[in-house]
Amino acid sequence: MPRPESTAGKTRRDAAKRRTIMQKISIRAAAVSLAAMLILTGCGSNTATTLPMSDGASPVVTDSASETAQVASSGEMAAPEELNTDGLPPVTVDQLKDGEYEIEVDSSSSMFKITACTLTVDDGQMTARMTMGGTGYLRVYMGTGEQAAAAAESDCIPYEENADGTHSFTVPVKALNQVIDCAAFSKNKEKWYERQLVFRADDLPEEAYLTSRYTTAEALGLEDGDYTAPVTLTGGSGRAQVESPAKLHLENGQLTATIVWSSSNYDYMKVDDEKFELANAEGNSTFIIPVKGFDAPMNVLADTVAMSTPHEIEYTLTFDSSALQKVEP
Repeated sequence: MPRPESTAGKTRRDAAKRRTIMQKISIRAAAVSLAAMLILTGCGSNTATTLPMSDGASPVVTDSASETAQVASSGEMAAPEELNTDGLPPVTVDQLKDGEYEIEVDSSSSMFKITACTLTVDDGQMTARMTMGGTGYLRVYMGTGEQAAAAAESDCIPYEENADGTHSFTVPVKALNQVIDCAAFSKNKEKWYERQLVFRADDLPEEAYLTSRYTTAEALGLEDGDYTAPVTLTGGSGRAQVESPAKLHLENGQLTATIVWSSSNYDYMKVDDEKFELANAEGNSTFIIPVKGFDAPMNVLADTVAMSTPHEIEYTLTFDSSALQKVEP
């Protein structure tokens, strides 16, 4: 018969069991506490940590390095380019029809170059799928770098890899023609870099709008004849100018404008792919072009010969109906 266990032996065995139980509880508590802490430290992390459980339970996997994620200082970034939206009224989702549209995006940094962008308008929301010129960013956040570092992981937008190896980010868009903050997390530097973006409405076709953007001659009750109206030019380097007010002519419902440039370096203009040649032989470049209406930017192209190779430059012209004046014969 086995010898009965002594009281001392039983006490030692019970103490060992209690220590084992307490160790398991401590490990579990530490793992849960660390996981909670890492979840709350934002979406700046870029590595994963696996916390093993001593009793064979499923391991806890958490993102790490969030707590130490930093925002790049101005000295660590190239000087940002200023984004100019003068003369470009914001375009919001309630102005557009549902659909997909190819648009351009201006970036404040040459290190965050968007090579293509598809705008999707659906059920009262706008999103933009930006295809990047590089693969150096892991995620973006639509806000400042400081906001990104403090944000929850679910609020950050990871990249999507395309079939050709390029990376894309699909982001929400509040409005077009408006400067929007965007932070991008660098794969190599492991820091947030602050950028600014402008999703441009220039390339939207007229049929994308629920109602016409323009105040038409008909809506203004204009009769055939000659008029003048202030005109605002945007685009290019910002150095070019056009004569304002511009001369307008209305005939049989068709409105045209005489555009006089500040130099003689333009040899043709385009409106909706239709080409318009010079209207003068001497002096500053002058063209007669059709006008879609007033009070909204109209896209035009002008070909400059000022450089070694002629090239087309994108501009917008906005005619102001509030100061429209009829020219008496």
